[in-house]
Amino acid sequence: MKPIAICRHDLSQGPAYLETFLAQHDIPYRLFTIDAGDAPPTRASEFSGIVLLGSNASANDGYSWIRREDRLLQDALQKNCPILGHCFGGHMLARALGANVRRNSVPHIGWGKVWVTTFSEAKYWMGSKRELDLFHWHFETFAIPRGAKRVLFGRHCMNKGFALGPHLALQSHLEVTADSIRAWCASDHAQIEQHQHLASVQSEARILQHLDEKVAALHQIANHTYQQWLRPIAPARLIPVQHIYEHQRPHGGACWGHMMPTR
Repeated sequence: MKPIAICRHDLSQGPAYLETFLAQHDIPYRLFTIDAGDAPPTRASEFSGIVLLGSNASANDGYSWIRREDRLLQDALQKNCPILGHCFGGHMLARALGANVRRNSVPHIGWGKVWVTTFSEAKYWMGSKRELDLFHWHFETFAIPRGAKRVLFGRHCMNKGFALGPHLALQSHLEVTADSIRAWCASDHAQIEQHQHLASVQSEARILQHLDEKVAALHQIANHTYQQWLRPIAPARLIPVQHIYEHQRPHGGACWGHMMPTR
């Protein structure tokens, strides 16, 4: 099968658990490290799916790599190539579908409850639970594109996720691990301190409290969502959710994706 393209825009916002999940299912991918100088691809036909990760940039910025990623998404939408956007990636998908991206009323950093809408698409993507505890780190928000369905909403940000056909945008981070959250807090500690007075921003101590348990629960949600996104891409390779941990490889082990060229 063709690899999945993953675009990373910031070292602290890498694929993390998504990378592990793809390795568990022997699904190839190519990681484009935009923050390290890689140019994003522009031809969706070379890939089975497109994943855009988070970024400290705004989707409204005019950087050349953002314009390239926009061309990639437009091509993917025309070819019905599944797109998965995490935070900034969700903003990019919203813009590609004609919706606005703007500053959120407050920054949202830390763990927080979101609610699953009653649309059938929401249950398909997020599972049967109506309330989820997700990890958030964002300053902007997207509008829901015409024809898409809101699948998640929250207290500090109304639009926490939308779906349209095989495409999913999340205003949260299912891909984080305990290690990546610790690294993120260390690299962007100033953001936490600057907005600590807001109820929507947790302290670093609170973010890291019971971290392993929170991340384990988050990954159960991620297992379902990633399975659903991959279903039209590689149905024969998907391990049933209940067996994933039985087949889990040591974190960081070699897989096809690590060995594929990035250009």
